[in-house]
Amino acid sequence: MSDAAEEVKFSLKVMVNKQKTKVLFAEADSDFADVLLSFLTLPLGTIVRIMYKHYGDKAPIIGSLTTLYNGLSNLDSVYFWTESGKQMLLNPRNSSGTECRKLKLNVDDTQPTKYFTCEDWNCGYPRYSNIGMYYGTALCACGKTLKREINVDEFFQANDTLGAELMNVTGFNEVMDLLKGSLSFLTPLTDIILNKGQIDSAIPCHEPGISFDNIEKESMSDAKKMTLKVMVQKSTNKLMFAQAEEDFVDFLFSLLTIPLGGVEALLGSNTSVKCIDNLHRSLANINDDKYLKTKYIETMLLKPKPPLGYVSKNQILPLTEEIAPFLYRCAGNFRDQDYLSTLDKRGSFGPQVSCVKSPKGEGNYVNGARMFMVTDDLTVTPLCMSSSLSILNGLEILLSDVKELKLHIGLEEALSILKASLTSTSALTIGLINPLLKKELKLEN
Repeated sequence: MSDAAEEVKFSLKVMVNKQKTKVLFAEADSDFADVLLSFLTLPLGTIVRIMYKHYGDKAPIIGSLTTLYNGLSNLDSVYFWTESGKQMLLNPRNSSGTECRKLKLNVDDTQPTKYFTCEDWNCGYPRYSNIGMYYGTALCACGKTLKREINVDEFFQANDTLGAELMNVTGFNEVMDLLKGSLSFLTPLTDIILNKGQIDSAIPCHEPGISFDNIEKESMSDAKKMTLKVMVQKSTNKLMFAQAEEDFVDFLFSLLTIPLGGVEALLGSNTSVKCIDNLHRSLANINDDKYLKTKYIETMLLKPKPPLGYVSKNQILPLTEEIAPFLYRCAGNFRDQDYLSTLDKRGSFGPQVSCVKSPKGEGNYVNGARMFMVTDDLTVTPLCMSSSLSILNGLEILLSDVKELKLHIGLEEALSILKASLTSTSALTIGLINPLLKKELKLEN
């Protein structure tokens, strides 16, 4: 960070117990509250990435999401429809990024959305229907790539915000510690304020069970099923690895694009990450309009959506994308003066532009009918016989101690994997095998 950014810090008025061993509560201004609530807008993949960027080798392990992200990063681009599709997963956009960049401090370093039009200045196809959000990946109707950047006027950046002015501040290290602590501790304020420098990451305790109260019945009945072949050690009932097709791997990778608040909404504020659960519940319980500027802000925090073009056709969770921005094409006096605007002035602007062209490929990220190996911590690698045998040999497991199960992954199983991935490095065993065994025991009794 710059020297100027290091000069200012957030101020908290903290109430502690007499022994000064516990923070009872803190009194904070709106700037700090805004930053804290902005955690809910961060996609899961962004959280993993900024933790690595800030802490390096000392970055906390976030359940199975860290190894899922690392496996994605190490997987050759040949397994994706496009390199840009892979980058979308590694650097997922925050659908609330415009609002978060106006905060006093924004921990998400994702770049603002840019828009691109046909590289051919003389293209005769309508420009309003050939706008993309990703450089050189989508095609114009004429067949050429969309890679000429087109500017957006200042009105597009003037939507409702969380209410803080933009300035260079510090407190970044402390806020990153708070985000880290919120994902790892039960008492992050105590650990950060009273035990500074003595923080050790802890693994949140997984709580079994999923509430379907917030899931529409149509979503449960219409959810597709994916097939997964898993190898389980008989003596321990622990999953060693799974053989998966591209649809299941696509589903796993796309989990990284879901905002943290969206995960909370899917799981009914019961992710087993207690501090984030409490943050989400407390926001939901604030019904006084004086605390949040608009209903849009409330929805943005409680039920944040993945950005436009991010939801894969293999995503069986009931997710909806952000709607397309209301942008209009404005033609200037010269060909290099056209731009996009949110204002529709009669006589100056054309039809609303369409920005839905996505570089994912055929509606998903992973390319082709391929087989992959997925380990218990959600590490994904191409499937080969030698790698499967090496796992068994490395664990010194006899083939006679191995059983094969064929599982059908639907909405319930997908939610269970998502929940386990936040807190456990054995996401498939916790999310799939343990519930399956419980069902088998009930059937036997």
